[in-house]
Amino acid sequence: MFSKSFRVKSNTVIKGSDRRKLKADISTAFPSLSVEELSELVPNKEELNVVKIYAHKGDAVTLYMLHKNPVFFELEKCLYPTVYTLWHYPHVLPTFTTWPPVLQKLAGGADLMLPGVVVPLSGLPEVKKGDCCAVKVVSNRAPMAVGTATMSSAEMRSLGMKGRGVSVLHTYMDSLWAFGDKSGPPSIPDVDTEGVEAMYGEEEEDDEATEGGEEEPCPNSDGDKATDAPCPGIQELSLADREEGEHGKEEGEDLRSPQEQMDALLLQCFLQALKSKVKKSELPLLTSSFLRIHMFSCCPSGKQLDIKKSSYKKLSKFLQCMQQQHSLVRVEELSKGVESIVEVDWKNSELRSFRTPKDPGIEEASVEVGGAEGEKPYHPPEITTLYSVSSRLEPLFQDAKKRKGTVLQPAEVRAIITDYVKRNELVDENNKNYVIINPILCDCLLEKSEYQEVEALKWDDLFSRTLYKMQHCHQLVFPGQPPIVKKGHIEPIDISVASRGSNKKVTMIKNLEVYGLDPMAVSVALQHRVQASSALNPVPGSKDRVLVQIQGNQVQQVCKLLLDKYQIPCKYIQGLDNKVQKPGRKK
Repeated sequence: MFSKSFRVKSNTVIKGSDRRKLKADISTAFPSLSVEELSELVPNKEELNVVKIYAHKGDAVTLYMLHKNPVFFELEKCLYPTVYTLWHYPHVLPTFTTWPPVLQKLAGGADLMLPGVVVPLSGLPEVKKGDCCAVKVVSNRAPMAVGTATMSSAEMRSLGMKGRGVSVLHTYMDSLWAFGDKSGPPSIPDVDTEGVEAMYGEEEEDDEATEGGEEEPCPNSDGDKATDAPCPGIQELSLADREEGEHGKEEGEDLRSPQEQMDALLLQCFLQALKSKVKKSELPLLTSSFLRIHMFSCCPSGKQLDIKKSSYKKLSKFLQCMQQQHSLVRVEELSKGVESIVEVDWKNSELRSFRTPKDPGIEEASVEVGGAEGEKPYHPPEITTLYSVSSRLEPLFQDAKKRKGTVLQPAEVRAIITDYVKRNELVDENNKNYVIINPILCDCLLEKSEYQEVEALKWDDLFSRTLYKMQHCHQLVFPGQPPIVKKGHIEPIDISVASRGSNKKVTMIKNLEVYGLDPMAVSVALQHRVQASSALNPVPGSKDRVLVQIQGNQVQQVCKLLLDKYQIPCKYIQGLDNKVQKPGRKK
């Protein structure tokens, strides 16, 4: 619903009677909220705004804003909490679990499909059709999306977890989230899904091995004679493999011409892709996708697959040869000018007798994640938000012996402030939720216009003001290395698309070095994925950073690479909303 920007109709302060009615409605809709939590969400004295908006499809929605963040929205007389609210109270809604890459699809307006739901050890949450529910990712209890269940939990189980599970209304990173302070989700450990990710990976490997033609044992030498006329490149490929295995043939001793070598490499990647990558469920498969996703990932390390350097020159001619002479695949033009592989003969004798070369460089991970040959595999850093004592707040931290520039965890700040309040007996005797403002708190936390007006603050307001006045820092911990603490917010990886010349697009990626990524390795990985030229350019104004530039609008492929392979959280990637532009007709 909020995947696109909305139009604001009005913004007013809520009336006293409406405030009481809202609190009653929230209590009825979400009975798990305690009295204290209700008072925090709908405070009696703090400003609460009502914003009337129209979504991009014309739906009239009412937002309730607290501390400049939307906390609830009302649609067709039904209340829904926002992700800002659920990050503080994750127990409010029954929550479904999914994988991090799915979050990007939900933010783009997609619904949560049941095959993408991860069933935790405790089982599915119990919901009825139409119930409000949330969606989170594995290993983090902080919800990332809000929607309604399209069926009951019993129906989901009876259908074998197939079909649409949650109709998504609001997600992290959508326009409703952007209407607030744009803060990121907290990291809340989720014990219920520990170990599930490893189990999922094993099941996926099993599926890939069983679907799309199983790797059967190689036949004996007596059965190697095929009745079909073999493709000119297959026998040469098998002969070259045997010679390399028996005589330990070194690089540079291949007597074949460069064109013959490329033909053999093309055939090897084709057969390996059919045997170990393509699944029956993927058919029909675009020939361009088959080449980009499957064949290039089978290319050995140190080599580059280039059809133009082969005798076929074009992928269509090569596939035509595989279809007409050996019936390995069947290619059809399902739409004008677009060819797809619609059928694969998994029982073909040439395909069944093909053996994947035992070369560690063939693995896709060695190209994309590991980077150069012999390089250690990449592991994303652990990123922690820290706060440094500023000169204005130094009197507040003086008793704790924390001077200006001392870096603290948020929990440490909370403990120091709590201890300060209790030692100075500043807790309001009439209302324990409030802290009396003394001269030091007044100088440190209040604005000049508040000196005469504010006499007490709520605990949460006291902590939030303290953190806001402190210097923001962040800590990076790479595996096997000491922590690195830097001032300010961490810079996100920036993805942008620019025009060059006659409406040609280029995609640029910068700030990779912040996360320990090698720009050269990322550039090579993208080249293998999209088969487009790339370049490394220095970032203006920076001495030690470079910019990766690749031809075309490759935002989607860059995002997949960073999210899936390098496991960079999407909150640290800027430019995910740069969608691929469809070429228009020239007048």
